Amino acid sequence: MPSPASVDEYIAGFAPEIADRLRRIREIIVRAVRETSGEQPEEKIRYGIAAVMLGGRYALHYAGWKKHIGLYPVPVFADPLESEVAPHRAEKDSLVFPHSADIPYDLIDRIAREIAAQRVAAND
Repeated sequence: MPSPASVDEYIAGFAPEIADRLRRIREIIVRAVRETSGEQPEEKIRYGIAAVMLGGRYALHYAGWKKHIGLYPVPVFADPLESEVAPHRAEKDSLVFPHSADIPYDLIDRIAREIAAQRVAAND
C-alpha cells in the first residue's frame, strides 16, 4: 500500500475510534505548537506517519498502530513533567498510549507545548 499523501488521508485509513483519537491528538499538537511558537505549523507525512513541523523541522510525529498510538521523538523533560511522561515511555524517545486505556490528552498538550518552547528557545 502506498504512503498516504496527506495527514487527512493517513488518519482516514484507521478504524473510526482510532481515527477519532488521532484527530484529537492532531488538533492538540497543532494548537499547542501554534500558540507556543506564534506560527502556524506545517503538517505532513514523514516516514509514513503524521508529523507537525515547526520552522521547517519536525516538532512531533504521531502514529496509529494496531495496539497503541505513538508519539515521537519526545525528549526527557525536567520534573515534574518527566515524572508524568515516564510511565508512557516505550523507548528513549518514544511514548506509547494503548488503545485499551484512556488517552491523556492534557499531558499530550503539555508535551507539545514544552517541545515547541524548546524549539523556539533554540532558534532565538
